Amino acid sequence: MSTLDNKTKRYSTFAVIFYINKNKVKKNGLCPVMGRISVNAEIAQFSAKIDVNPTLWDAKDYRLKGKSREAVQANRELNKLTDSIEKYHSELLQQQSNVTAELVKNMLLGIGRKKDNLLSLFAEHNEEYAQKVGVNRTRETYKHYLLVYNHVRQFLQSQYKMEDIPLKQLNYSFIEQFDFYLRVEQHHSPNTIGGYTILLKKIICRAINQGTLLRDPFADYRPEQPPKKCRHMTTDELERFMATPITSKSLRHTRDMFVFSTFTGISYIDLCNLSLSNISKAGNGTMWIHFKRQKTGSECHIRLLDIPKQIIEKYKPERKSDKIFNMVGYSSLAANLKKVAKQCGIERNITYHMSRHNFGTLITLSQGVPLETVSRMMGHLGIKTTQLYAKLTNQKINENMKLLSNNMADKFNIYEDKQMPVKVCAAKSFKHLKK
Repeated sequence: MSTLDNKTKRYSTFAVIFYINKNKVKKNGLCPVMGRISVNAEIAQFSAKIDVNPTLWDAKDYRLKGKSREAVQANRELNKLTDSIEKYHSELLQQQSNVTAELVKNMLLGIGRKKDNLLSLFAEHNEEYAQKVGVNRTRETYKHYLLVYNHVRQFLQSQYKMEDIPLKQLNYSFIEQFDFYLRVEQHHSPNTIGGYTILLKKIICRAINQGTLLRDPFADYRPEQPPKKCRHMTTDELERFMATPITSKSLRHTRDMFVFSTFTGISYIDLCNLSLSNISKAGNGTMWIHFKRQKTGSECHIRLLDIPKQIIEKYKPERKSDKIFNMVGYSSLAANLKKVAKQCGIERNITYHMSRHNFGTLITLSQGVPLETVSRMMGHLGIKTTQLYAKLTNQKINENMKLLSNNMADKFNIYEDKQMPVKVCAAKSFKHLKK
Protein backbone atom coordinates (compact mmCIF):
# COMPACT_ATOMS: atom_id res chain seq x y z
CA MET A 1 0.00 0.00 0.00
CA SER A 2 1.25 3.50 -0.84
CA THR A 3 0.44 6.61 1.18
CA LEU A 4 1.39 10.26 0.80
CA ASP A 5 2.97 12.49 3.43
CA ASN A 6 0.99 13.69 6.45
CA LYS A 7 0.16 17.03 4.82
CA THR A 8 -1.55 15.33 1.90
CA LYS A 9 -3.32 12.83 4.16
CA ARG A 10 -5.34 15.62 5.68
CA TYR A 11 -6.96 16.15 2.29
CA SER A 12 -7.29 12.64 0.88
CA THR A 13 -6.58 8.95 1.35
CA PHE A 14 -4.83 7.17 -1.47
CA ALA A 15 -3.82 3.57 -2.08
CA VAL A 16 -2.72 1.28 -4.91
CA ILE A 17 -3.04 -2.50 -4.70
CA PHE A 18 -2.82 -5.40 -7.16
CA TYR A 19 -4.65 -8.72 -7.27
CA ILE A 20 -5.09 -11.62 -9.67
CA ASN A 21 -8.36 -12.42 -11.40
CA LYS A 22 -8.79 -16.12 -10.76
CA ASN A 23 -12.07 -16.14 -12.71
CA LYS A 24 -10.19 -15.60 -15.98
CA VAL A 25 -7.56 -18.33 -15.95
CA LYS A 26 -6.02 -18.65 -19.40
CA LYS A 27 -5.30 -21.91 -21.24
CA ASN A 28 -1.66 -21.76 -20.17
CA GLY A 29 -2.76 -21.62 -16.51
CA LEU A 30 -1.77 -17.97 -15.99
CA CYS A 31 -4.04 -15.35 -14.45
CA PRO A 32 -4.21 -11.64 -15.38
CA VAL A 33 -3.06 -9.12 -12.76
CA MET A 34 -5.53 -6.33 -12.04
CA GLY A 35 -4.86 -3.01 -10.33
CA ARG A 36 -7.08 -1.04 -7.97
CA ILE A 37 -6.70 2.68 -7.26
CA SER A 38 -8.44 4.00 -4.15
CA VAL A 39 -8.94 7.71 -3.49
CA ASN A 40 -11.20 8.75 -0.58
CA ALA A 41 -13.03 5.39 -0.68
CA GLU A 42 -13.67 5.69 -4.43
CA ILE A 43 -12.26 2.81 -6.44
CA ALA A 44 -11.09 2.53 -10.07
CA GLN A 45 -9.84 -0.77 -11.49
CA PHE A 46 -7.56 -1.40 -14.45
CA SER A 47 -5.62 -4.18 -16.13
CA ALA A 48 -1.88 -4.31 -15.36
CA LYS A 49 -1.40 -6.16 -18.66
CA ILE A 50 0.64 -8.84 -16.87
CA ASP A 51 -0.16 -12.56 -16.63
CA VAL A 52 1.30 -14.57 -13.69
CA ASN A 53 1.33 -18.03 -12.19
CA PRO A 54 -1.40 -17.94 -9.48
CA THR A 55 0.62 -20.26 -7.20
CA LEU A 56 3.33 -17.57 -6.90
CA TRP A 57 0.96 -14.75 -5.97
CA ASP A 58 1.18 -13.27 -2.45
CA ALA A 59 -2.23 -11.71 -1.69
CA LYS A 60 -0.85 -9.83 1.36
CA ASP A 61 2.10 -8.13 -0.38
CA TYR A 62 0.30 -7.75 -3.77
CA ARG A 63 3.39 -9.19 -5.46
CA LEU A 64 4.83 -12.53 -6.56
CA LYS A 65 6.74 -14.70 -4.08
CA GLY A 66 10.25 -15.94 -4.60
CA LYS A 67 13.19 -14.82 -6.71
CA SER A 68 12.47 -16.66 -9.93
CA ARG A 69 13.00 -14.81 -13.18
CA GLU A 70 9.24 -14.65 -13.71
CA ALA A 71 8.63 -13.22 -10.21
CA VAL A 72 11.43 -10.63 -10.38
CA GLN A 73 10.35 -9.36 -13.79
CA ALA A 74 6.65 -9.16 -12.89
CA ASN A 75 7.36 -7.42 -9.56
CA ARG A 76 9.57 -4.90 -11.35
CA GLU A 77 6.72 -4.02 -13.74
CA LEU A 78 4.25 -3.71 -10.86
CA ASN A 79 6.65 -1.41 -8.99
CA LYS A 80 6.91 0.80 -12.09
CA LEU A 81 3.13 0.96 -12.35
CA THR A 82 2.88 1.93 -8.66
CA ASP A 83 5.47 4.70 -9.09
CA SER A 84 3.64 6.06 -12.15
CA ILE A 85 0.27 6.05 -10.39
CA GLU A 86 1.72 7.86 -7.35
CA LYS A 87 3.33 10.43 -9.65
CA TYR A 88 0.06 11.11 -11.52
CA HIS A 89 -1.87 11.38 -8.24
CA SER A 90 0.66 13.90 -6.92
CA GLU A 91 0.48 15.96 -10.13
CA LEU A 92 -3.32 16.03 -10.01
CA LEU A 93 -3.26 17.20 -6.38
CA GLN A 94 -1.04 20.12 -7.38
CA GLN A 95 -3.35 21.06 -10.26
CA GLN A 96 -6.78 20.72 -8.62
CA SER A 97 -8.41 20.18 -5.25
CA ASN A 98 -10.87 17.43 -6.23
CA VAL A 99 -8.96 14.31 -7.30
CA THR A 100 -10.82 11.08 -8.02
CA ALA A 101 -9.64 7.51 -8.58
CA GLU A 102 -11.05 7.65 -12.11
CA LEU A 103 -8.94 10.73 -12.92
CA VAL A 104 -5.77 8.97 -11.73
CA LYS A 105 -6.68 5.90 -13.79
CA ASN A 106 -7.26 8.06 -16.89
CA MET A 107 -3.86 9.68 -16.42
CA LEU A 108 -2.29 6.21 -16.24
CA LEU A 109 -4.07 5.10 -19.42
CA GLY A 110 -3.22 8.35 -21.21
CA ILE A 111 -6.82 9.58 -21.32
CA GLY A 112 -6.87 13.37 -20.95
CA ARG A 113 -3.21 13.41 -19.94
CA LYS A 114 -1.16 16.28 -21.23
CA LYS A 115 1.75 15.31 -23.43
CA ASP A 116 5.02 16.30 -21.75
CA ASN A 117 7.38 15.42 -24.63
CA LEU A 118 7.82 17.17 -27.95
CA LEU A 119 7.25 14.27 -30.34
CA SER A 120 4.34 12.82 -28.37
CA LEU A 121 2.61 16.23 -28.46
CA PHE A 122 3.49 16.58 -32.16
CA ALA A 123 1.99 13.14 -32.90
CA GLU A 124 -1.17 14.04 -30.96
CA HIS A 125 -1.50 17.24 -33.02
CA ASN A 126 -1.04 15.35 -36.29
CA GLU A 127 -3.68 12.77 -35.36
CA GLU A 128 -6.21 15.52 -34.64
CA TYR A 129 -5.22 17.41 -37.81
CA ALA A 130 -5.74 14.27 -39.92
CA GLN A 131 -9.37 14.10 -38.76
CA LYS A 132 -9.95 17.67 -39.99
CA VAL A 133 -8.53 17.05 -43.49
CA GLY A 134 -11.28 17.64 -46.03
CA VAL A 135 -13.34 19.60 -43.48
CA ASN A 136 -11.38 22.75 -42.73
CA ARG A 137 -7.80 21.56 -43.27
CA THR A 138 -5.92 20.50 -46.41
CA ARG A 139 -4.06 17.25 -47.05
CA GLU A 140 -1.02 19.16 -48.35
CA THR A 141 -0.55 20.98 -45.04
CA TYR A 142 -1.06 17.70 -43.17
CA LYS A 143 1.76 16.16 -45.22
CA HIS A 144 3.99 19.10 -44.30
CA TYR A 145 3.34 18.48 -40.59
CA LEU A 146 4.26 14.80 -41.02
CA LEU A 147 7.44 15.83 -42.83
CA VAL A 148 8.50 18.22 -40.06
CA TYR A 149 7.69 15.57 -37.43
CA ASN A 150 10.04 13.12 -39.17
CA HIS A 151 12.78 15.76 -39.43
CA VAL A 152 12.52 16.48 -35.69
CA ARG A 153 12.58 12.75 -34.89
CA GLN A 154 15.68 12.17 -37.03
CA PHE A 155 17.33 15.27 -35.55
CA LEU A 156 16.76 14.02 -31.99
CA GLN A 157 18.16 10.60 -32.85
CA SER A 158 21.27 11.93 -34.59
CA GLN A 159 22.11 14.94 -32.41
CA TYR A 160 20.70 14.04 -28.98
CA LYS A 161 20.62 10.23 -29.18
CA MET A 162 17.03 10.43 -27.91
CA GLU A 163 13.69 9.07 -29.09
CA ASP A 164 11.89 12.09 -27.64
CA ILE A 165 12.67 15.15 -25.52
CA PRO A 166 10.75 16.72 -22.60
CA LEU A 167 9.16 20.00 -23.63
CA LYS A 168 10.65 21.71 -20.58
CA GLN A 169 14.17 20.91 -21.83
CA LEU A 170 13.68 22.87 -25.04
CA ASN A 171 15.70 26.08 -25.29
CA TYR A 172 17.10 28.50 -27.85
CA SER A 173 20.08 26.21 -28.47
CA PHE A 174 17.71 23.44 -29.63
CA ILE A 175 16.15 25.51 -32.42
CA GLU A 176 19.56 26.86 -33.48
CA GLN A 177 20.92 23.31 -33.80
CA PHE A 178 17.79 22.19 -35.62
CA ASP A 179 18.23 25.10 -38.06
CA PHE A 180 21.88 24.07 -38.61
CA TYR A 181 20.83 20.44 -39.11
CA LEU A 182 18.27 21.36 -41.78
CA ARG A 183 20.58 23.84 -43.50
CA VAL A 184 23.89 21.93 -43.49
CA GLU A 185 23.06 18.24 -43.18
CA GLN A 186 19.75 18.18 -45.04
CA HIS A 187 20.70 20.95 -47.54
CA HIS A 188 17.35 22.72 -47.32
CA SER A 189 16.87 26.26 -48.59
CA PRO A 190 16.25 29.17 -46.19
CA ASN A 191 12.63 29.42 -47.35
CA THR A 192 12.04 25.72 -46.63
CA ILE A 193 13.67 26.01 -43.20
CA GLY A 194 11.49 29.01 -42.42
CA GLY A 195 8.38 27.01 -43.32
CA TYR A 196 9.45 24.01 -41.21
CA THR A 197 10.22 26.11 -38.13
CA ILE A 198 6.85 27.89 -38.40
CA LEU A 199 5.10 24.50 -38.11
CA LEU A 200 7.37 23.47 -35.22
CA LYS A 201 6.54 26.70 -33.38
CA LYS A 202 2.82 25.89 -33.74
CA ILE A 203 3.47 22.77 -31.64
CA ILE A 204 5.23 24.95 -29.07
CA CYS A 205 2.15 27.21 -28.97
CA ARG A 206 0.06 24.10 -28.29
CA ALA A 207 2.34 23.24 -25.35
CA ILE A 208 1.94 26.77 -23.98
CA ASN A 209 -1.85 26.64 -24.38
CA GLN A 210 -2.09 23.37 -22.45
CA GLY A 211 0.08 24.79 -19.66
CA THR A 212 3.14 22.54 -20.11
CA LEU A 213 5.31 25.52 -21.07
CA LEU A 214 5.02 29.00 -19.61
CA ARG A 215 6.81 30.76 -22.49
CA ASP A 216 8.07 30.13 -26.01
CA PRO A 217 11.69 28.88 -25.80
CA PHE A 218 12.11 29.85 -29.46
CA ALA A 219 10.70 33.39 -29.09
CA ASP A 220 13.96 35.10 -30.10
CA TYR A 221 14.64 32.78 -33.04
CA ARG A 222 14.58 34.40 -36.48
CA PRO A 223 15.44 32.09 -39.41
CA GLU A 224 17.88 33.51 -41.91
CA GLN A 225 16.00 34.64 -44.99
CA PRO A 226 17.36 35.23 -48.52
CA PRO A 227 16.78 38.60 -50.20
CA LYS A 228 13.18 38.97 -51.29
CA LYS A 229 12.66 38.35 -54.98
CA CYS A 230 10.02 39.89 -57.16
CA ARG A 231 6.91 37.84 -56.43
CA HIS A 232 4.82 38.91 -59.40
CA MET A 233 5.32 38.48 -63.13
CA THR A 234 6.45 41.34 -65.29
CA THR A 235 3.95 42.84 -67.72
CA ASP A 236 5.86 41.27 -70.61
CA GLU A 237 5.83 37.83 -68.95
CA LEU A 238 2.08 38.03 -68.30
CA GLU A 239 1.37 39.08 -71.88
CA ARG A 240 3.44 36.18 -73.24
CA PHE A 241 1.81 33.80 -70.77
CA MET A 242 -1.65 34.80 -71.96
CA ALA A 243 -0.98 35.16 -75.71
CA THR A 244 1.26 32.17 -76.52
CA PRO A 245 -0.67 29.40 -78.37
CA ILE A 246 -0.97 26.19 -76.27
CA THR A 247 -2.12 22.97 -77.95
CA SER A 248 -2.51 20.75 -74.87
CA LYS A 249 -6.00 20.93 -73.33
CA SER A 250 -4.74 20.26 -69.79
CA LEU A 251 -2.08 22.98 -70.10
CA ARG A 252 -4.68 25.42 -71.45
CA HIS A 253 -6.87 24.66 -68.46
CA THR A 254 -3.98 25.34 -66.06
CA ARG A 255 -3.18 28.60 -67.82
CA ASP A 256 -6.83 29.69 -67.71
CA MET A 257 -7.05 29.00 -63.98
CA PHE A 258 -3.85 30.98 -63.37
CA VAL A 259 -5.16 33.88 -65.47
CA PHE A 260 -8.49 33.75 -63.63
CA SER A 261 -6.68 34.07 -60.30
CA THR A 262 -4.49 36.82 -61.73
CA PHE A 263 -7.58 38.91 -62.52
CA THR A 264 -9.46 38.06 -59.30
CA GLY A 265 -6.75 37.45 -56.68
CA ILE A 266 -8.38 34.15 -55.64
CA SER A 267 -6.01 31.53 -54.18
CA TYR A 268 -5.87 27.93 -55.39
CA ILE A 269 -7.81 26.43 -52.46
CA ASP A 270 -10.50 29.13 -52.63
CA LEU A 271 -10.81 28.58 -56.38
CA CYS A 272 -11.36 24.87 -55.69
CA ASN A 273 -14.18 25.79 -53.30
CA LEU A 274 -15.76 28.43 -55.57
CA SER A 275 -19.37 27.53 -56.40
CA LEU A 276 -22.36 29.05 -58.18
CA SER A 277 -23.68 30.40 -54.87
CA ASN A 278 -20.61 32.65 -54.62
CA ILE A 279 -21.49 34.56 -57.81
CA SER A 280 -24.13 37.26 -57.90
CA LYS A 281 -25.33 39.99 -60.25
CA ALA A 282 -25.78 43.53 -58.97
CA GLY A 283 -28.63 45.85 -59.92
CA ASN A 284 -26.40 47.71 -62.37
CA GLY A 285 -25.58 44.47 -64.21
CA THR A 286 -22.07 43.95 -62.81
CA MET A 287 -21.00 40.44 -61.76
CA TRP A 288 -19.51 39.87 -58.29
CA ILE A 289 -17.83 37.05 -56.39
CA HIS A 290 -18.51 36.89 -52.63
CA PHE A 291 -16.85 34.26 -50.41
CA LYS A 292 -14.89 33.69 -47.21
CA ARG A 293 -11.24 32.75 -47.51
CA GLN A 294 -10.46 29.30 -46.16
CA LYS A 295 -7.12 30.49 -44.77
CA THR A 296 -8.33 33.43 -42.68
CA GLY A 297 -12.13 33.30 -42.74
CA SER A 298 -12.18 36.93 -43.93
CA GLU A 299 -14.74 38.02 -46.50
CA CYS A 300 -13.80 38.81 -50.11
CA HIS A 301 -15.91 40.87 -52.50
CA ILE A 302 -14.52 40.97 -56.04
CA ARG A 303 -16.07 42.51 -59.11
CA LEU A 304 -15.52 40.31 -62.14
CA LEU A 305 -13.64 41.87 -65.04
CA ASP A 306 -14.22 40.77 -68.62
CA ILE A 307 -11.42 38.18 -68.81
CA PRO A 308 -12.51 36.11 -65.75
CA LYS A 309 -16.13 36.30 -66.96
CA GLN A 310 -15.04 34.86 -70.31
CA ILE A 311 -13.17 32.04 -68.55
CA ILE A 312 -16.26 31.17 -66.49
CA GLU A 313 -18.36 30.96 -69.66
CA LYS A 314 -15.69 28.91 -71.43
CA TYR A 315 -15.79 26.13 -68.82
CA LYS A 316 -19.52 26.29 -68.09
CA PRO A 317 -20.32 23.24 -70.33
CA GLU A 318 -17.75 21.11 -68.47
CA ARG A 319 -19.22 21.55 -64.97
CA LYS A 320 -19.92 18.34 -63.07
CA SER A 321 -21.39 19.96 -59.96
CA ASP A 322 -22.16 23.38 -58.52
CA LYS A 323 -18.42 24.12 -58.50
CA ILE A 324 -17.44 26.78 -61.04
CA PHE A 325 -14.36 24.86 -62.25
CA ASN A 326 -13.19 21.25 -62.29
CA MET A 327 -9.84 21.72 -60.56
CA VAL A 328 -6.87 19.35 -60.73
CA GLY A 329 -4.58 18.60 -57.78
CA TYR A 330 -2.05 21.23 -56.74
CA SER A 331 0.99 19.11 -57.63
CA SER A 332 -0.37 18.49 -61.14
CA LEU A 333 -1.18 22.19 -61.47
CA ALA A 334 2.36 23.15 -60.42
CA ALA A 335 3.89 20.72 -62.93
CA ASN A 336 1.66 22.07 -65.70
CA LEU A 337 2.61 25.67 -64.87
CA LYS A 338 6.27 24.85 -65.43
CA LYS A 339 5.41 23.41 -68.85
CA VAL A 340 3.31 26.44 -69.81
CA ALA A 341 6.05 28.84 -68.69
CA LYS A 342 8.60 26.94 -70.79
CA GLN A 343 6.40 27.09 -73.89
CA CYS A 344 5.92 30.82 -73.33
CA GLY A 345 9.66 31.41 -73.11
CA ILE A 346 9.56 32.37 -69.40
CA GLU A 347 12.76 31.17 -67.78
CA ARG A 348 12.07 31.74 -64.10
CA ASN A 349 9.93 29.50 -61.89
CA ILE A 350 6.23 30.37 -62.01
CA THR A 351 4.12 29.29 -59.03
CA TYR A 352 0.35 29.47 -58.73
CA HIS A 353 0.62 31.86 -55.79
CA MET A 354 2.19 34.39 -58.16
CA SER A 355 -1.28 34.96 -59.57
CA ARG A 356 -2.30 36.67 -56.31
CA HIS A 357 0.77 38.87 -56.46
CA ASN A 358 -0.08 39.66 -60.08
CA PHE A 359 -3.52 40.77 -58.94
CA GLY A 360 -2.13 42.85 -56.09
CA THR A 361 0.48 44.58 -58.25
CA LEU A 362 -0.14 44.48 -62.00
CA ILE A 363 -3.94 44.36 -62.11
CA THR A 364 -4.91 46.65 -59.21
CA LEU A 365 -2.29 48.93 -57.61
CA SER A 366 -0.46 49.64 -60.84
CA GLN A 367 -3.77 50.71 -62.34
CA GLY A 368 -4.51 53.16 -59.54
CA VAL A 369 -6.74 51.02 -57.29
CA PRO A 370 -6.31 52.22 -53.66
CA LEU A 371 -4.46 49.97 -51.22
CA GLU A 372 -7.49 49.71 -48.91
CA THR A 373 -9.69 48.47 -51.77
CA VAL A 374 -7.10 45.89 -52.82
CA SER A 375 -6.85 44.68 -49.22
CA ARG A 376 -10.62 44.13 -49.05
CA MET A 377 -10.74 42.30 -52.37
CA MET A 378 -7.83 40.02 -51.43
CA GLY A 379 -9.37 39.20 -48.05
CA HIS A 380 -6.41 40.39 -46.00
CA LEU A 381 -6.90 41.01 -42.30
CA GLY A 382 -4.70 44.12 -42.42
CA ILE A 383 -3.08 46.62 -44.78
CA LYS A 384 0.43 45.38 -43.88
CA THR A 385 -0.24 42.03 -45.53
CA THR A 386 -1.41 43.77 -48.70
CA GLN A 387 1.76 45.84 -48.74
CA LEU A 388 3.80 42.64 -48.88
CA TYR A 389 1.77 41.32 -51.80
CA ALA A 390 1.41 44.56 -53.69
CA LYS A 391 4.89 45.62 -54.70
CA LEU A 392 4.72 48.89 -56.61
CA THR A 393 6.26 48.88 -60.04
CA ASN A 394 8.51 51.62 -61.42
CA GLN A 395 5.83 52.30 -64.01
CA LYS A 396 3.29 53.08 -61.25
CA ILE A 397 5.75 55.34 -59.40
CA ASN A 398 6.49 57.19 -62.65
CA GLU A 399 2.76 57.66 -63.34
CA ASN A 400 2.14 58.97 -59.81
CA MET A 401 5.01 61.45 -60.02
CA LYS A 402 3.83 62.61 -63.45
CA LEU A 403 0.36 63.25 -62.01
CA LEU A 404 1.91 65.10 -59.07
CA SER A 405 4.01 67.20 -61.45
CA ASN A 406 0.91 68.25 -63.37
CA ASN A 407 -0.97 69.11 -60.18
CA MET A 408 1.90 71.21 -58.85
CA ALA A 409 2.51 73.16 -62.09
CA ASP A 410 2.40 76.97 -61.60
CA LYS A 411 1.60 76.62 -57.90
CA PHE A 412 5.11 77.29 -56.58
CA ASN A 413 7.87 79.67 -57.73
CA ILE A 414 11.51 80.05 -56.75
CA TYR A 415 12.73 83.52 -55.83
CA GLU A 416 16.04 84.96 -54.63
CA ASP A 417 16.48 87.53 -51.90
CA LYS A 418 19.72 89.25 -51.01
CA GLN A 419 19.32 88.50 -47.32
CA MET A 420 17.87 84.98 -47.74
CA PRO A 421 18.99 81.84 -49.58
CA VAL A 422 17.06 80.36 -52.47
CA LYS A 423 13.82 78.89 -51.16
CA VAL A 424 10.38 77.81 -52.23
CA CYS A 425 7.59 80.32 -51.97
CA ALA A 426 3.95 79.69 -52.75
CA ALA A 427 2.91 81.53 -55.88
CA LYS A 428 -0.73 81.05 -55.06
CA SER A 429 -2.50 80.83 -51.73
CA PHE A 430 -2.63 77.45 -49.96
CA LYS A 431 -6.38 77.82 -49.96
CA HIS A 432 -6.28 77.79 -53.74
CA LEU A 433 -3.95 74.77 -53.67
CA LYS A 434 -6.36 72.84 -51.47
CA LYS A 435 -9.15 73.60 -53.94
